[in-house]
Amino acid sequence: MWTRRQFLETSSFAAALGVAARGAFAQAPPAVTGTFTALRGNTGYFSGRGGTIGWLIAPDGLVVVDTQFPDTAQLCLDGIKSRASRSIDLLVNTHHHGDHTGGNAVFRPHVGGILAHANVPGLQQKAAAAPPPPGQPPPAAPTVADKTYDKVWEQAIGKETLRLKYYGPAHTSGDSVVTFVKANVAHMGDLMFNKRHPFIDRPSGASITNWITVLESTVKDHAKDTTYIFGHAKDGQPVTGDQGHLLEMRNYLTAVLDVTRKAIADGKSRDEAMTLGPLPKFEDYMEAPPRLTLATVLGIAYDELKN
Repeated sequence: MWTRRQFLETSSFAAALGVAARGAFAQAPPAVTGTFTALRGNTGYFSGRGGTIGWLIAPDGLVVVDTQFPDTAQLCLDGIKSRASRSIDLLVNTHHHGDHTGGNAVFRPHVGGILAHANVPGLQQKAAAAPPPPGQPPPAAPTVADKTYDKVWEQAIGKETLRLKYYGPAHTSGDSVVTFVKANVAHMGDLMFNKRHPFIDRPSGASITNWITVLESTVKDHAKDTTYIFGHAKDGQPVTGDQGHLLEMRNYLTAVLDVTRKAIADGKSRDEAMTLGPLPKFEDYMEAPPRLTLATVLGIAYDELKN
């Protein structure tokens, strides 16, 4: 069982993502200029603020994966309109966090539908129902998917084939791997943090143990030369990569569990376990205090293994 303090610590961060999506910072976020980067097969990604947005922009099909925040969603939408004359066939949410779904309302009038794993709408609504931080307004109702799937969803969109697969709980209990099959490009959402400590949303069903399996299964299900789009990366590191990056994150999570298991076997408390580190071979991972730190990850791993 989590203590009330542990639950609120993690839940407050998840709620903060929702607050960020509504633009309800005490101070306005700095202005950003979005960047479109092409990959292959008419796919690419948009970088602004928040989780990376993936896209397919082709004469016969248009897909967007995730929406960041309202301001950067508008930048992305404007950029897509300047590059394509057709409407957007489909918007996909890789999971429910506000830095990936906060711009849904901006895109909604311009898309044929919103698709996500079956758990995502409920997780969005649960996050929106959480009490806002002191001094912040109550949240607006989230814009949720009108189409959901359970295990695998696949459909042709123009000449491309889009596939979503749910491998079970990992970063949350609703993470999809979104693959542009013919382009051989897969959007990982927050299943991939490149060289930075990840957010592990235990109140939303996260599992470090199964996250390891998810990464291994994803590599097994894709070609050796698949290009992966990551949700986040350390400053100065790429937000795309190959299967080696996924296996490195697998190794990182394995090291987290190994260190935590030893701490538990040695009789260490949760607070003591959180002081262990840095992890050998992962000393250069980026910290984003106060939540995205190795100490936080070790504390969550302790809770998972003890319970």
